[in-house]
Amino acid sequence: MKNADADVTAADNTDDELERIKKKKLEEMIKEFQNKQNLKSLNKSESKMESISKPIEINDSNFGEIVKKYPVVVVDCWAEWCGPCRMIAPIVEELAKDYAGKIVFGKLDVDNNHQIPAQYGIMGIPTLLIFKNGQNVDKIVGAAPKSMLEAKIKKYI
Repeated sequence: MKNADADVTAADNTDDELERIKKKKLEEMIKEFQNKQNLKSLNKSESKMESISKPIEINDSNFGEIVKKYPVVVVDCWAEWCGPCRMIAPIVEELAKDYAGKIVFGKLDVDNNHQIPAQYGIMGIPTLLIFKNGQNVDKIVGAAPKSMLEAKIKKYI
């Protein structure tokens, strides 16, 4: 009788072990499927550029991440005390609205961020740095009318 009970217990343990393995494998398959779905949706959202209609604040810390994240970025290097910077600020705001989803505009206060202006040799402000696919492709120094800024920026879309 003892052997029969032992056989039943061993069979139960084997069944329990098989169930546990099946359950674990199913959970792994579900997790793998979900990861693939998340990756697909992430790739879709990355292919469509985020529609940002206002200049974003850029600093020495987030600069690299921002210029790499978006296909085309225009960085307005400015300072509060700078008259010409204040003159082009509304133009930069308008361009950000006009080109939302195509170009991301950002503002970098040169008084509070010294690393990026030094890295890109900014000697005068306002200076607009234009980046395409993470690379600095152009620079506009000084205040300029909207039509001139737009003509220069448009060619990088």
